[in-house]
Amino acid sequence: MNSADQLTNILTMVLIFMVIVLIVLFCILMAVFLKKKKRQKEQEMQNDTENKSDARKIAKEYTKESIFKFLEFEKIEDNMIIQKNGGRYLMVVECQGINYDLMSETEKISVEEGFLQFLNTLRHPIQIYVQTRTVNLNDSIENYQKKVEEIGIELEKKKNTYLKNLQSGQYTKEQLNKQFYDVTKQTNLYEYGKDIIANTQRMSLNKNVLNRKYYIIIPYYSEEIGEGSFDKEEIRNLAFQELYTKAQSIIRTLAACEVGGKILNSNQLADLLYIAYNRDEAEVFSIDRAIRSGYEELYTTAPDVLDKTMKALDEEIERKALAMVNEKVIQARSPKQQKIDQKQQRFEELIRQRAEMILKQNAAYLGRETTNTAIELIEEETKEKGGNKDVEEEPKKRTRRKKSTTTK
Repeated sequence: MNSADQLTNILTMVLIFMVIVLIVLFCILMAVFLKKKKRQKEQEMQNDTENKSDARKIAKEYTKESIFKFLEFEKIEDNMIIQKNGGRYLMVVECQGINYDLMSETEKISVEEGFLQFLNTLRHPIQIYVQTRTVNLNDSIENYQKKVEEIGIELEKKKNTYLKNLQSGQYTKEQLNKQFYDVTKQTNLYEYGKDIIANTQRMSLNKNVLNRKYYIIIPYYSEEIGEGSFDKEEIRNLAFQELYTKAQSIIRTLAACEVGGKILNSNQLADLLYIAYNRDEAEVFSIDRAIRSGYEELYTTAPDVLDKTMKALDEEIERKALAMVNEKVIQARSPKQQKIDQKQQRFEELIRQRAEMILKQNAAYLGRETTNTAIELIEEETKEKGGNKDVEEEPKKRTRRKKSTTTK
């Protein structure tokens, strides 16, 4: 019994000791875990503060001055790119490329000699710049569509005129054929214009159509002016004169090797820089559309909705008022005016009837045979001009009268 009690006590002591050890280990693990979690939080807070400080540094770094340094130019004025606060001026000459590979040997030699002459005549530094662009045909398509719309409007006018003249019966066959030829010619031109637009639109879908443009950049430094007190306006004028003279000299020497050239104006310089800095966007959104959209403005304003509604109502009132005026003027025309219009429409017919009446009244003096012959000539002339049914019915009445006179 004593031995059993001792064994039980020993086992109890061992179990108690193991439980105490487990509790101590658990406390140690919890302390390590909490300490680690606390370190992570401190690290995250430190990272947040560092990110905020970096963002502040970046915001401080991207100032107006740093942006101008990145762009490497300040403004475009008088067909020149101005750099370094008016210390450097650039003028650009665009050159038209030639197909050197398709030339004969004699032509190639003349081109090479002309280019050597161009290099030998240079007395100032230049830079040759090549820019590859995707062909943008949106402007051409818009111009074609406007012209085709004008052709379509003219075609409708000619069609209406031809149908009106055809129904009136007052024109000869030769005149109608000429008008029909004009309508056919205008129709073919309209269809040809639509085909051009369709082909150009299909061509614009191909993004692999590229175009290379070649430029010669001519620099001028304000230091070249020398000593003297000049303001910025005078320095810019002197720079323009010098650059223009150099550009014209380059264009003349390039003409010797059959290369054409022209000086880019301010808008073309803006287009050149826009494509250089926005190559991907320029394929979708050109600089002309960007300027029309007001991208160069610092902020945009829109008219008030009520003002736009008022303007729309005023336009609608003006349009309906004009329509009402035209309608009432037509309704208010006097009966005399209506008779005048009717006489104008039956002008030739009334002349013929009056002529026949005069001949009949003077038949006693002219003679019956002469009178009848003159009336027949008038009727034949009317038939040639496309007379109406009344003209055809008159001879029948006259033949009946002749029969009645012969029976008497």
